[in-house]
Amino acid sequence: MMNNVMEYSGIVTKVCAMRAKLLKPEDYKSLASMRTVTDIIQYLRETRSYGSLIDHMDESLYHRGNIEKILVQSLYDDYTRLYRFANMKQKEFLRSFMKRYEVDLIKYCLRIVFNHYNAPFDLNYKKPFFDRYSDIKIDQLIMSKNIDDLVDHLKNTEYYPPLARIRESGASTLFDYDLALDLYYFSMMWKIRKGAWNKSDKETLTKELGTKIDLLNLQWIYRAKKYYHMLAPDIYNLLIPIQYRLGNQEFKDLVEAPSVEEFFRRLNETFYGRKYQLDEQHNVEDIVNECLRHILTVSYRNHPYSLASIHQYLFLKEEEIYKITTALECVRYGLSERETLQYLIEDSGHQGGNAR
Repeated sequence: MMNNVMEYSGIVTKVCAMRAKLLKPEDYKSLASMRTVTDIIQYLRETRSYGSLIDHMDESLYHRGNIEKILVQSLYDDYTRLYRFANMKQKEFLRSFMKRYEVDLIKYCLRIVFNHYNAPFDLNYKKPFFDRYSDIKIDQLIMSKNIDDLVDHLKNTEYYPPLARIRESGASTLFDYDLALDLYYFSMMWKIRKGAWNKSDKETLTKELGTKIDLLNLQWIYRAKKYYHMLAPDIYNLLIPIQYRLGNQEFKDLVEAPSVEEFFRRLNETFYGRKYQLDEQHNVEDIVNECLRHILTVSYRNHPYSLASIHQYLFLKEEEIYKITTALECVRYGLSERETLQYLIEDSGHQGGNAR
């Protein structure tokens, strides 16, 4: 324990200072009362996390697309601050955590190419961050005219082999490339979590990643049955071949359930079903963030001088950005203050990040 305190004291102090800048429930209540995007931007301008970034914006650029870039830049700035304070082992964790940002970027680029958007890639605001922490070269990606170009521009990265295999197989849909990327990412992260971490760090990494894999697999089984009426052999091809709290027989029963109703009946006999009692109104998609937040909060409370301090903070920051983006969406659709507040506080929502 004393070794952990010595090893993590510097970065934990930094995390505590950064945590104090996160938005509070009263901030979300204020955001929910805003009626225009400009109102939200002006409110965020007074916060410690976003004020300095917004100060550098021209007021003529005060619209949703630009403020979302500011939110992402704030996340990248926080990552950079943590990286500067980190020791070698903590930097190793942050480099592995960076992979989720890389996967998100590649998925964004895949959508640009597949949808044949005429507008150029608007990724320059991400370039300094990726130039520093990633092998992905944004200035090459933005030159991609088609999927062949995009895959070739990833040639010197770890993502090239799984994407090149899909290209060579003749599979040609966005779904095929997304699936290959997800299967590679989660399988690779599952191996990384076995590394030379201490006991509490390894436990946190295994719980967070294992739970996320289980819940994503359950989401995909549910969607395959509900929306695509897929048969079991095809569903197996979609899934990450890893189970954490789902036994092999439980997993098989869920995939081979003959109906959505039977899927939920069997799901509620598993660890996740017993804990949350799921159905079509309260399905597995609704519990992903709740479950991950609980795991990271408990890990941080039990082991404050561990990777959990960094991990939980980045989760909370991403969740904050998701909620601010949701507030902007609510303004766009003219939702009432009460409706908006339900999304920001009462509903844990669906955060992005590697889910199809």
